[in-house]
Amino acid sequence: MKVTKEKLNLEEGLKKEWLITNGIGGFSSSTVIGANTRKYHGLLIAPLTPPARRFLVFSKIDESIEIRNKKYDLYTNMCKNYISHGYKYQEEFRKEYVPIFKYKAGGAEITKVICMEYGKNTVGIYYKIKTGASKAKLTLAPIINFRDFHTVSTDHFFDLKQYQNNNKIKLVVDGNSQTPIYMHLSEGNYVQHENDTFKDMFYIEEEKRGFYPEENHCVPGIYEIEIPAKQEKEISFVCSLEENIEEIDVKKLINKEIIRLGEIFNESLLINNKKSKKTKKELEDDELKKQLLIATDNFIAYRPNFSLHTLMAGYPWFLDWGRDSLISFEGLLLITKRFDIAREVLLTMTRDIKFGLVPNGYSGYDNRPLYNSADASLLLFEAIQKYLEYTKDEKFVKEKLYQKMKDIIENYCNGIDVDNNNIYLDTDGLIVSGTDNTQNTWMDAKCNGVAITPRNGKAVEMNAMWFNANKIMEDLTKKLGDKSEAKKYKELAENCKKEFNEKFYNKDKKCLYDVLGDTKIRPNQLFALSLTYPIIDMDTEKADNIIKTVEKKLLNAYGLKTLAKDEEGYVEVYEGDSFKRDSSYHQGITWPWLLGLYYNTLKNKLKATKDKTSKQQLQEKIDKFSEKTRKTFKKEMQEIGCLGSIAEIYDSAKPQLPKGALAQAWSVAEVFRIILKK
Repeated sequence: MKVTKEKLNLEEGLKKEWLITNGIGGFSSSTVIGANTRKYHGLLIAPLTPPARRFLVFSKIDESIEIRNKKYDLYTNMCKNYISHGYKYQEEFRKEYVPIFKYKAGGAEITKVICMEYGKNTVGIYYKIKTGASKAKLTLAPIINFRDFHTVSTDHFFDLKQYQNNNKIKLVVDGNSQTPIYMHLSEGNYVQHENDTFKDMFYIEEEKRGFYPEENHCVPGIYEIEIPAKQEKEISFVCSLEENIEEIDVKKLINKEIIRLGEIFNESLLINNKKSKKTKKELEDDELKKQLLIATDNFIAYRPNFSLHTLMAGYPWFLDWGRDSLISFEGLLLITKRFDIAREVLLTMTRDIKFGLVPNGYSGYDNRPLYNSADASLLLFEAIQKYLEYTKDEKFVKEKLYQKMKDIIENYCNGIDVDNNNIYLDTDGLIVSGTDNTQNTWMDAKCNGVAITPRNGKAVEMNAMWFNANKIMEDLTKKLGDKSEAKKYKELAENCKKEFNEKFYNKDKKCLYDVLGDTKIRPNQLFALSLTYPIIDMDTEKADNIIKTVEKKLLNAYGLKTLAKDEEGYVEVYEGDSFKRDSSYHQGITWPWLLGLYYNTLKNKLKATKDKTSKQQLQEKIDKFSEKTRKTFKKEMQEIGCLGSIAEIYDSAKPQLPKGALAQAWSVAEVFRIILKK
């Protein structure tokens, strides 16, 4: 992915972002011209209790080069009434394994590469400077902070203590002596500053989101490096919460990260490594697969307090959410053949089950499990079913998961009211969940305590997943030799299917009710057709009508709209303050992950189709859909938004701009599946 000079103007440069991660919940992110436009941008966002309690530690580093008594500022910063113009010297931005910046100024060429150390709260910056006929002096000004990444610093002066040992600097910001920041430069001189504050950095994206958009940072000092004429010099800068960083060679750190990612490529078996010359199309496909594999890796994080891996829902602000992890599970871990991590994620998801509820997530401050989800527990069954399909690992499921699966079904039958979830099996065999003020399905937006999309009662996907879970358990009990239980699960499934088919079909709109009593056309009805065991028979007119309605009312190139355009309350652009954004979140905005439900629906339809001609036509339709998805998101990943990833949501109005989290796990996972036809 490359952005050339003509696209590195201010307008274009502020819209394109990049992201790299460190495997423990930390990340580094900014724009392609190096200007921070979000309070979440920074070169080191470090989790203090991984993957949670993320703090902005190192905002950015500003470079200047002086040649023949003329100073060239290579950095771009924004304040409300001032913008520096370093982007004018920038020749190129590339995001391959890591972000690479290239500049030209005064006859010198400067390359800058940023890389995080995997598993550590450490970021390294590699510089290669090639001088021309004149000598040069490179100045590096690190801009640091120490604050929760959801907040901003407005103090005009920081309480800063510095301890210098040659080019290694220990910084204690605002008395946080238990978490000092360390910096080191491979050569040059360091000059300490006193009370030097970068004032009023302006975050344009935060202003758009209705948040306070200005912040002050600390500039502890500058590094100065003299470079003779006609020389090529390599310099390593490191910023870290780790103490022993003097020996880190950032060039070697970059190579280590490239090797690590290369192993992921090789072990996935998705990249064609044939020795014969590849066609242009084959090379392009391999490159896209590599980009998607790197994107999947960004969401995998280690939880030291569990000694297990987990999946981050999205960057910059989400942690690991049960619902998101389980929907992302196949696309991130199974098609990439990361089965060891897949087992750990299933153990993470089931570790803190309480009264049959898989945690919806964990507190970002104290790691306390949160149980505000009725659907995560039922999504677990589909994830385990997919795990078995890919691995045939019945032993792991039997020893580690089977009893917990049985307990979930038992609790749903008996009723659950943890965190006011109000989940119970009604006498008609259908699942009820939620209250007027409880949002426990994926459409969970609330404003001032008021549910925007109240879906309490008998929700369509809850009952489709309940049927699916019991069918999976019926099959599993037989395989694992627990046949006496199979009858119970079979009866639960059959009762649910009978009542569902009688009550959920809306004859007037030729689709399914979103919740019994709610006629709005929403994408959740696809759960009835897309799971391993569809609750609606795929070879029926009902199934055909549902698919046609969804295609006509909700489907577009970037995903499915959360509400049909002709429904009351429809909103097609995600913008404004938090109230306005939350009010539109599930009211018509497009979500890419929902494409996975539609894709699975088509695959299930294909399995159920007997007529040879109809089957061929449907296969052609699936192939065309897969190719359109590939083209759409190839361009998205390489040219728009966060380069190398896929956003959480998109406007439903053209030009369908990316919105929400800049990189979202289930968006990447489901698009990857569709492109690979998995």
